[in-house]
Amino acid sequence: MEEMPTFETREEVMFFDTDCGGVVHNIAYLRMIETCRTKLAAKLGMSLREMAQTQVYPVVVRTEIDYRRPAVLGDELVIVGKLHSVERARFWCAFEMRRVADGTLLITCKQQLALVQMPQGRPMRLPEDWKQKYAPASPQ
Repeated sequence: MEEMPTFETREEVMFFDTDCGGVVHNIAYLRMIETCRTKLAAKLGMSLREMAQTQVYPVVVRTEIDYRRPAVLGDELVIVGKLHSVERARFWCAFEMRRVADGTLLITCKQQLALVQMPQGRPMRLPEDWKQKYAPASPQ
């Protein structure tokens, strides 16, 4: 069994991420998580080029997010994403977002994803090797 894959990205809070009070909009956090999740997917064998060629995409089917503390204009953030668990046809990724300056935990998030073959929109089973690599660590 391999260790669950992880990926880390960094973001600076830009003006367009915030409201008139300089606090980050809730949807901006999801954009930042999307960037981390896309890079994590590449680590799992689903780079953007591979997805474009195979037309198989990891599609978010559920998002659970807790907004613990606000980020503000100019904050540097670190987002850590990891493969959390693997099921037969779905998998979960978990994310934490922290402020670099003081390490404050701002966001925790879990997303459930499924692989979908386009253009048919047909759900697919996860790769067989994922079960061998990661499923033993997955919750039952």
